[in-house]
Amino acid sequence: MSSCIAFIGGGNMASAIIGGLRRAGYPAEDLLVVEPFEAQRERLAADFGLRPMATADAALSRARAVVWAVKPQLFQEAAAPVAPHVGGALQLSVMAGLRADSIARATGAARVVRGMPNTPALIGQGITGLHASTAVTADDRALVEQLLQATGRTLWVDAEGDLDTVTALSGSGPAYFFFLVEHMVAAARTLGLDEAKARELALATCGGAAALALQSGESPTALREKVTSKGGTTHAAITSLQADGVGDAIERAVKAAHRRAGELGDEFGRG
Repeated sequence: MSSCIAFIGGGNMASAIIGGLRRAGYPAEDLLVVEPFEAQRERLAADFGLRPMATADAALSRARAVVWAVKPQLFQEAAAPVAPHVGGALQLSVMAGLRADSIARATGAARVVRGMPNTPALIGQGITGLHASTAVTADDRALVEQLLQATGRTLWVDAEGDLDTVTALSGSGPAYFFFLVEHMVAAARTLGLDEAKARELALATCGGAAALALQSGESPTALREKVTSKGGTTHAAITSLQADGVGDAIERAVKAAHRRAGELGDEFGRG
């Protein structure tokens, strides 16, 4: 019997990975999903031709890799019926905060890779920070990169603790961006621009700025200074932001997310 990739949880992030594998020609029969919610099982069946399971069973013993895509607070409960079948498989977690030793202990597996993706993975534009436990092989790393290829970029970090920073920066980061855009649009509306035009301008500006930063190789500081002529409109805006302490507030926000990522590991890693 051929090996398979098993997914525990079939929500958005699992669907992004599954969709990429299916588009790459991975057979539906070699993708197993345990998903307790009937509506989501039906969506997976309709979108990808899968036959998801409501509960774990011995079919999981075929898995060469198990992708954990449940909420961290549900992990211990979800792991109990899965563990008897997957101890020899590579475990790939995309759950925030949960540490590798907790995953290894709950699954009986030695080979654990933790990943922290972000929501742009849903359109193939994400980035996932990855950390491998010492038992993970080069072939395991290659398999993880293959699984995540369709979701965007991957970046390996040496220290597991760095994943809390990855979570705070890129995992939560899209929400910071959306928050900024919300308020850019709100300001434009108070100045008389209609919402559709304000939204298009804000999103195109932010998307273009990110693309420029990725391609230029210059630091964000240098790029900002290039468009900030003293006495000009941009200078007025940046001066206002600095006076309001926005830079310090952003740094405090990222540190708050980092702190919460560590707390999640403490709260949900017991057992």
